[in-house]
Amino acid sequence: MFNLYFLMSALFVLMAILAAADASLTSLNVLPWFNGLRWVRVHLITLGAMTEALFGALPLLTALHFNRPRPRFRWDIWLTLNAGLLTLLIGIPIVNQALIFTGGTLIFTATTLLIIELSRMRPAARAKETAPSAGHAGRPFYIAGLSFFLLGIIIGTGLWFGWGEALRIQVPLEAHIHANNWGLMALVFAGLIIDTYPRWAGRPLAWPRSLPAIFWLMVFGALGLVLGPWFQSSYFTVPGLVMHLGATFWLLLNVVQPLRGQRAIWSAPGIWHLLTSYFWIIAPVMMAPLILLGVAGIPGPTIEQNAPQALIYGWVFQFGFAMLPFFFRRAFLADEPAQLGGHWFSLIVANLGGLFLWASIFIEPWHATLHGIAYALWAAAAVPIAIELWGIVRRGLARLDEVGEAVVGAAD
Repeated sequence: MFNLYFLMSALFVLMAILAAADASLTSLNVLPWFNGLRWVRVHLITLGAMTEALFGALPLLTALHFNRPRPRFRWDIWLTLNAGLLTLLIGIPIVNQALIFTGGTLIFTATTLLIIELSRMRPAARAKETAPSAGHAGRPFYIAGLSFFLLGIIIGTGLWFGWGEALRIQVPLEAHIHANNWGLMALVFAGLIIDTYPRWAGRPLAWPRSLPAIFWLMVFGALGLVLGPWFQSSYFTVPGLVMHLGATFWLLLNVVQPLRGQRAIWSAPGIWHLLTSYFWIIAPVMMAPLILLGVAGIPGPTIEQNAPQALIYGWVFQFGFAMLPFFFRRAFLADEPAQLGGHWFSLIVANLGGLFLWASIFIEPWHATLHGIAYALWAAAAVPIAIELWGIVRRGLARLDEVGEAVVGAAD
């Protein structure tokens, strides 16, 4: 039944491709009458494609790590999440406060139910005996990331109701973005790497004992990055950046070290999608000190407006290029070895999109053209991944039909 989450995720991937194409055509003045909806495009990836996949995968991965049976499908979580997503995606473009509040509340409720479900999972007795590192699974990362998501939902919903002023948040939009990116996505992505690495890499991480330290560095780093715009203070932002980036590099070293000399895995695009996606975290971080210091020639407002787009399409989208096919294979083709997804064309074009987006920030006369090219490249990069996902779904459903026919034939 986890297939329902992944089917919805595939639908949101298709919608994200169309939304990126819309942004490109609007920027290039091909469809000047159709205004691009910047935050809807972002939410199709974060709240749509990735959140659907995460809600489907996290209980399953935790159960596998703890040697537990496959968790039962939670209709209450699925229905609440999807009702919230659809309500919010309708409410945001038309700026309907009632729909935005309802959608945010439903997603908040679904997330809380998922946190409770993950918290109640315990290692089986056999898992405790054979896997003493069970406590170092991705579950703490998942629960912490989802907790930041709850905070991001409150701040994000409050953008439409003036809650930021009541909560004394100096820069509410930035606090919302940081809670979702540095909190939810960064922590949950780290947990996914930890839990799936032995399956697609065929070996353990380099230093498993480092995972608790990585976890706490990421948690306190994300907290600092949320409190920074909350109080508009670099005393929180700078230490938060240092801790979060230090933990991220430490985790990536855990990934790369055991793969040195393994030509087979480096000859596939999946690992490159995974690693290069993290480059797009570094780009806005490198700009942050220059913006804070007011360095001449650094267009701070333009960077703050466009950097989240590059971060989402460069990092989250590309991470999904590698991970979504992995999850889809686990869900639809369980008898086949799961591996990271991706495509060499997608790898090259997605990163070119990030370069063009950043070029549009600094080359003001060509801003609209470069901006349009960036989104066209991102839309094109996602097409092979969508085809790959559809191929996995089609094969999985075909096998399901074969099983059904065999059962009917045996009954006759």
